[in-house]
Amino acid sequence: MALLDSLRGILGSNGLQTGADCAPLSRDWTGAYRWEPLCVARPENTEQVSQVMRLAYETGTPVVPVSGNTGLAGGTYGEGAIMLSLERMNAVRDIRPDTKTAIVEAGVILSQLHDAADAYDMIFPVTFGARGSARIGGILSTNAGGSNVLRYGNTRDLVLGLEVVLPDGRIMDLMTELHKDNSGYNLRHLMIGAEGTLGIITAAVVKLMPKPQAYATAMVAVPNLGAALTLLNQLQRETGGAVEAFEYMPQSYVAEYLRRFPQARAPFDTPYDVNILLEIAAMAPKDALPDETGMLPVTQLLETVLENAFEAGLALDARLAGSEAQRQEMWAMREATGEVITTKRYALNNDVAVPLDKVQVFLDEMSKRLPELDADATEMLVSHLGDGNIHYTVWPSKGDYDLIDRIMEDVEDLALSLGGSFSAEHGIGVKKLPSMERRKDPVALDVMRSIKAVLDPKGILNPGKLLPK
Repeated sequence: MALLDSLRGILGSNGLQTGADCAPLSRDWTGAYRWEPLCVARPENTEQVSQVMRLAYETGTPVVPVSGNTGLAGGTYGEGAIMLSLERMNAVRDIRPDTKTAIVEAGVILSQLHDAADAYDMIFPVTFGARGSARIGGILSTNAGGSNVLRYGNTRDLVLGLEVVLPDGRIMDLMTELHKDNSGYNLRHLMIGAEGTLGIITAAVVKLMPKPQAYATAMVAVPNLGAALTLLNQLQRETGGAVEAFEYMPQSYVAEYLRRFPQARAPFDTPYDVNILLEIAAMAPKDALPDETGMLPVTQLLETVLENAFEAGLALDARLAGSEAQRQEMWAMREATGEVITTKRYALNNDVAVPLDKVQVFLDEMSKRLPELDADATEMLVSHLGDGNIHYTVWPSKGDYDLIDRIMEDVEDLALSLGGSFSAEHGIGVKKLPSMERRKDPVALDVMRSIKAVLDPKGILNPGKLLPK
């Protein structure tokens, strides 16, 4: 009670939630993880975050930072902890068109930043299905990927500066707007992707990009993933690297999507095994001026590439988006992945990455191995094919922990044998702690633990995440 009274004194009556009011932050988005937090602290500014952390450090109370709570790896599990929600720190402080930067607080929702940048004909290119609820702090803390990594890189590539509150309450000001700064260790990169275990990101300076003048978007059916990669390389060559997204959806995913959303339309009248959602973007105004037929040059370019692909046997069918509504319809299928994979009671969501030319090898081999592990299991997947990230979900026949662990271990074995990683963009949280223990280089783990021990000697900040004991 004394701790809660002290927190209430820092945050005010509206800044602290207890009891039943904590329910929204007593589970993760998937429902796989549930807990009872001590309270939910809702600071309004960085100074209040600092005071909360100073108090938690003095009392040895665990603190779990939370943004949109849209993660898939149990990264916000917080039994008995102070859930530190940054939802009230949600200001886009400044948009600077001349330098193409934005200064944002950690509680800004991704779509809010998209809208703010759009008002200046710019974009913040990180995007994924949860953009309407995911917040900047969580996106930075997990180094989120998304559909546009192919062109713009991961979140880490789009951040210039950070403001971070350390576990003992000190405020570390790294809010530089510089593109070059070699003054010591890159602490910004250390904090991005640390999943809130080393510090609490409260604000950031992020890069903005010019808003594309026009998009050309299509669903394309191809014979196999080898043909898809050849098509991707041709598109990159013909467009000068203007491919924004290249997303793979097998027919099994399309069928499940249509079952989940019966009002939706199939991408083609004929079902195909390999469906690719691709998008290219025109930056130059000249590529967005329609010709005498009303067609945009960027669309004409895509049509030409696809015609050549048909002649070369690289494409079986194609449908171009003729309007923004049709473009959004195509994207809706890809961005519904979260809803599709959680339609079954047990969903083992693997987030692996392999070299681009090994995606087909991985999928073929897993199709052989999975029945040997669980004859009644079902695989469900989509892939950011342009960067080799496979969201390989398994619906096992039962929720047996040993069975699930064996499947995860087999997926890891295969991904690593192909030169890949067991974690691409979802983070480690608690879900992948066994994977970290099995797979991460022991020396690397020792270095990580040493860094954690120096910055958080009491182990109060998001304890039990990222680093196995």
